[in-house]
Amino acid sequence: MPKRILFLIALIGSGVVTPVAQAQVLLPYTLQQDQRDLSREAQRLYNTALALTQLQQYEQALSRAVLAAQLAPERADVWLLLGTLYVQNKKIDQGISSLNQAQKLNPKNADVLFTLGSAFFQKGDYSTAIQKLQGGLKINPDNLQGLFDLGNAYYRSNRYPEAVRSYEKAVLKKKDFWPALNNIGLINYELGKLPEAIRAWQRSIDIDKKAAEPQLALAVALYRQGKQAEAFRLGETALRNDSRYASMDYLKENLWGDKLLADTKKFLQTPKIRAALTLGSSDKSDK
Repeated sequence: MPKRILFLIALIGSGVVTPVAQAQVLLPYTLQQDQRDLSREAQRLYNTALALTQLQQYEQALSRAVLAAQLAPERADVWLLLGTLYVQNKKIDQGISSLNQAQKLNPKNADVLFTLGSAFFQKGDYSTAIQKLQGGLKINPDNLQGLFDLGNAYYRSNRYPEAVRSYEKAVLKKKDFWPALNNIGLINYELGKLPEAIRAWQRSIDIDKKAAEPQLALAVALYRQGKQAEAFRLGETALRNDSRYASMDYLKENLWGDKLLADTKKFLQTPKIRAALTLGSSDKSDK
C-alpha cells in the first residue's frame, strides 16, 4: 500500500483528519496520481513491446502489449500494436478483435486498415481483406505494402487483371520492388503467358541476383521450353540460395499457382535437381 495512503489512514485513526474531509479533498488527488502512474507504466510497457517487436521477439512483446492495453484502453496505438502482435503470433481472431478496437478509437489510421487486411487475408477471407486494404489505400494511396497485399488478395480471389494492376502500381512506387514483379510472373504463368512470365522473373533477378523465388520459377519455365542446361544451373542456384523453395507447401504459401506447382514438381524430381538437393542436405549436416 502506498505510504501516502498509510499516512492518511493513520491520521484518520487518530482523529486528526475526518473521513469526510479525506473523501472530499485528498482522495481525488490520490486517484489523479494513480492515473498518472498507470499512464506512465502503460507507456513503458508499450515502448518495451515496440522494441521487442523490432528485435522480432514477438511472444515477449505480446505479453507487454496485453498489459499496456489493459492499463491504457483508450489508446489506439496500443491496440494497433497488440493486434499486430496477435497476427504475427498467428492468433488471428484475437488480432482482428484488437485491431477493430483500434479502428473504433482512430478510424482514419491507415495502418490499422492495412493490418486488418493482412489478418483477413491470413484467415482466408479475401473479400474482407480487399475491402480493408482498399480503405487503407484511400487514406494512404502510396503505401507500398498495402498495394502489394491488395494485389495478393485479388490474386487469391482469381481477379487476375486487378491483381496485376495493383502490383504494377507498387512497382511504379518503387522500381526495384521485385516481389511485385515476381507475382506478375506467377499470374502470367497460370494464364499461359509464358514469355511474359519469363520477362517478369528476369526483371526480378536483375534487381536481386540472390532472390531464390524468381530464380526457381524462371528455371521451371526454361525447363518447360527445353532449355535444360540453363534451367538446371538456375535451379541449383535458387535452391542453394534458399532450400525452402524445394517444399511444395512453402511454394503454395508464396502463392504459386496450380500449373506452376505441377511443373515445378516435375522439375524437382529430375535426377539433376534431386542430386543437388541431396548434396545441399549433406553439406548442411557436415557443418
